[in-house]
Amino acid sequence: MHRRTALGGALTALATAAAGVLVAAAVSTAPAAAAAGGTGTGYLHTSGNKIVDSTGATVRLTGINWFGMETDNKTFHGLWSSNPWRSQLDTMARLGYNTLRIPYSNDALKSGATATGINDFVNPDLIGLSPLQILDKVIDYAGSKGMRVILDRHRPTSAGQSPLWYTSTVSEATWINDWKMLAQRYAGNTTVIGADLHNEPHAEGTNPAATGACWGCGDTARDWRLAAERAGNAILGVQPNWLIFVEGVSCPSGGLSNVWDNDPSNDEDCGWWGGNLSKAGQFPVRLNVANRLVYSPHEYATSVYRQAWFDDPSYPANMPAIWDKYWGYLYKQNIAPIMMGEFGTTLQDPKDKIWLQNLMAYTGTGVNGMSFTYWSWNPNSGDTGGIANDDWTTINQPKQDILTPYLIPPTGGGGTTSPSPTGTPNTSPAPTTPPPPVTGGCTATYKQINSWAGGFQGELTVKNTGTAAVNPWSATWTWPSGVTLASGWNATVTQSGTTVTAAAPAWASSLAPGASVTVGFTANGTAATPDSVKLNGTAC
Repeated sequence: MHRRTALGGALTALATAAAGVLVAAAVSTAPAAAAAGGTGTGYLHTSGNKIVDSTGATVRLTGINWFGMETDNKTFHGLWSSNPWRSQLDTMARLGYNTLRIPYSNDALKSGATATGINDFVNPDLIGLSPLQILDKVIDYAGSKGMRVILDRHRPTSAGQSPLWYTSTVSEATWINDWKMLAQRYAGNTTVIGADLHNEPHAEGTNPAATGACWGCGDTARDWRLAAERAGNAILGVQPNWLIFVEGVSCPSGGLSNVWDNDPSNDEDCGWWGGNLSKAGQFPVRLNVANRLVYSPHEYATSVYRQAWFDDPSYPANMPAIWDKYWGYLYKQNIAPIMMGEFGTTLQDPKDKIWLQNLMAYTGTGVNGMSFTYWSWNPNSGDTGGIANDDWTTINQPKQDILTPYLIPPTGGGGTTSPSPTGTPNTSPAPTTPPPPVTGGCTATYKQINSWAGGFQGELTVKNTGTAAVNPWSATWTWPSGVTLASGWNATVTQSGTTVTAAAPAWASSLAPGASVTVGFTANGTAATPDSVKLNGTAC
């Protein structure tokens, strides 16, 4: 049985909270100046407790975690299944998840790192690619769906989590330099919106001899708040447009409470790993670029650990006060946005269903609610399970039904055709409204990326050599009889007869003079070069 790869075990001292609070007291939110469907336009930044896009419209990230790149496989789990990786992303977007949080370990970023656990027959386009190259493809395709991506440094190595952001083998300098490398790699790509600096900093050692991550203690070797500033500012020095997501700790002192010594001075109110931001108001993270900070707590149910509050006689009426204390106050007092980076449950205990319903109500409804990324897409999360069932194709409907009212689907993402279970391509008619003609001309270049028995993968790059922008653009080509489209990306790719049409996605509808677009695809049949390529009806 696969164990969950995020929490890493039972947590720390337990807390009680005042009873008598109304169940699921919804977050009070003022109307936004403008509301953005999906994930908005351009890079994102913050305004008070809101995340806003480049036009100032409010954006709510309602996403999901897809883990695996932090494990020994060094790439996404489920690539071993019979469901192609693009089809899995298609399902996430269709269900309403507009953001993908991607955990990784520094091992996956090393030169020579190898991705394993990939079904080559189902995902032939991933054969021989490095973990970073696979990440590139997932990011590109997620962007074509209108989704955003948050990168999460989940573990220093694939061996497991760490209470601090560094270990004896992975230094703080490595942590920061790898972040700067990722920021440079995706500079200019507005799909990738930010860095979740380190997953679940937490306490270690018994107070007063604490050795774990503290918040506001001032010890540079243990103060997570200060480390988050160092890493966040280094990233912003390379990529000032990214959001910096900062998780909490478990115990602000960085040590476990000694509840057996009869000394109340050692007994501290602790929460989930990464979930305690109670000191962030007093000791805020200070970044050199304004309006980039998002606090990102984690929150779990009894299937992860049975915290004392779950057995409080007033449950679930006690929960809003607990959430207020640990992280909700940051939102309610307009200090900063909240993006709940992980929360999940197996739903096996009836209390967990109540917990999830109340937690979602607490985040608020509509675009003004708190952002979140659910844990997880993966069914092989040992203590939460996933939205996907064990076949990585069908959906855990009871969980999805609770989340659906709070999801804001991505907009502007072009669809894709993907293989059906029988291998017959799903195709739809080409657009009936002709796109505007090109003023000038175009060029087309083709590159075959891969081939296998019964199919191939290619990339067609079309350049606008005219004098005016083409908006919206649409490229067409023909294939010999017997060649059929299997999947496509960076455009809405469809086939009718022997003609293939790649229509511009709404997120990149305009092709400026001198600009080019690369449409990727896989196809069934003997490898063939696209013929009679046209851009908006003009032959290239």
